[in-house]
Amino acid sequence: MGFTATKKIGNAVKRNRAKRRLRALFFTYSSLLQDGTYIFVAKQTISETSHQKLQNDFEKVLSRLDTLKKKTDDQSIPA
Repeated sequence: MGFTATKKIGNAVKRNRAKRRLRALFFTYSSLLQDGTYIFVAKQTISETSHQKLQNDFEKVLSRLDTLKKKTDDQSIPA
């Protein structure tokens, strides 16, 4: 897995915050993901995006890419 944020995001503080947000979402969903290599690239709008919108977009992308494991009774998508 890899997380990256270019200088277009802003200074080092903003880039690190963007990567922390992506990393936190990844670990939230990590038990639901299929094995594989994941690379996440932060975009400029990540600093203005609410956590709920970011989580919805994250889930939408993972579903579209068909990387989520099939749900079982003991697995649920975090709230």
